[in-house]
Amino acid sequence: MTSKALLLACLIAGAVDAQTLTASAVQRYFNPVRRNLEASADVMPAEKFGFRLTDGQMTFAEWLLHSAQRNYADCAILKGEPTPEAEKKLAGLKDKAEVSKALKDSFSYCAAALENMNDQKAISSQQISTAFLHVIVHNNEIYGNIAGYLRTSGIVPPSTAARGGPATKK
Repeated sequence: MTSKALLLACLIAGAVDAQTLTASAVQRYFNPVRRNLEASADVMPAEKFGFRLTDGQMTFAEWLLHSAQRNYADCAILKGEPTPEAEKKLAGLKDKAEVSKALKDSFSYCAAALENMNDQKAISSQQISTAFLHVIVHNNEIYGNIAGYLRTSGIVPPSTAARGGPATKK
């Protein structure tokens, strides 16, 4: 099923709900994963930003930068503009302060793009549909990956901690 067909099916299925699909997707999926990824950057100690679970995997910082890169690329499509210059500066970032700021800036950029998103725009083209779905789904996949990095470092992931879990495991 194409992204456009999937979005259209969701729109039809959700037509009984007063809230639009795009508003619901932003509130239920984008905003929480944004909070979780930003909070993950905040709680991971600076010395762990270069940590890899195993050889061949990305470092914790690389996962966050991958999220930022895709945020800029996908949300530029949603905004109908070229990818911002900020995306080109991501590759050289390594330390916690720079990586965390870059991630948060990319999410701010996406939040602005999503403010103008509506159901009609979400299905207006294959490229828009794919970018809209990707910004939500991909960030959730990234969060799923870095949750292991946090747990291995003795940190309960923000989504679990928000439900009343302990701040760290011991």
